[in-house]
Amino acid sequence: MPLASTAALLDGARSRDVGVAAFNVITLEHAEGIIAGAERVEHPVILQVSENTVRFHARLTPLAAALSVLAADAAVPVSLHLDHVETDALWEAAGQAGFSSVMVDAGAQPYDRNVDITAAAARRLQNQGLSVEAELGYVGGKSSQASSAHTPGVRTDPQQAAEFVAATGVDALAVAVGSSHAMTTQTASLDLDLIAALRDAVPVPLVLHGSSGVPDDTLRAAVRAGIVKVNVGTALNVAYTGVLRATLSEDTVDPRVPLTAARDAVADAVSHLLGVVTAA
Repeated sequence: MPLASTAALLDGARSRDVGVAAFNVITLEHAEGIIAGAERVEHPVILQVSENTVRFHARLTPLAAALSVLAADAAVPVSLHLDHVETDALWEAAGQAGFSSVMVDAGAQPYDRNVDITAAAARRLQNQGLSVEAELGYVGGKSSQASSAHTPGVRTDPQQAAEFVAATGVDALAVAVGSSHAMTTQTASLDLDLIAALRDAVPVPLVLHGSSGVPDDTLRAAVRAGIVKVNVGTALNVAYTGVLRATLSEDTVDPRVPLTAARDAVADAVSHLLGVVTAA
């Protein structure tokens, strides 16, 4: 089916009071496994590519072209999202590469600077037909920041969130409510009351980064409280690399054998997580 837009997937999920999952893509096998898992449970899905992944591949367009083809051939709606982007050049390349949404990541900047950068980028990108996500507050687990997700003052304030959305014109807001990036165990504790307050304070969909570390029951509760877009990366990588370690041996010559198993493991993780966020 035709490539979906992230805005349409978020609006659809929000209207049904469910979540939509956005899964990080690093390799082609990630993307194939994500789509296979989404088709298995017949749910829409977002393929997202981070600036770090673009840096790993050295160029955006080859991976983006492959994802566009996979998405167009999928039996479920699939959109492309460019995540955690800090550089102007990459923002500008997003639309032409097939992405319908971009996360403008100025969250590490002081509040006023975050507003200025995000507002300027949002105007440019929205004029190109893209929707824009931004972050307010500190989601733990980033090596560039010293605070943890539980340091006093790092969580997103509802009143400031309302002011930020009004000042920047963003289409979705990533919020800090207790999750952390790069968690390999599901031990994160979320502030569900804060999520509900943020949902009531801002008119745009809320995004949860660092969802891999959130227990399934808590993730369901977070969606019920107001989270719409659920970002998942590390959980897929744990499944992917775990199977690679289990299947590789000194005699392995053909990489297709372990990569097939890794792709299947990604599909299993995706179908499970889609069931979690859509059962709220």
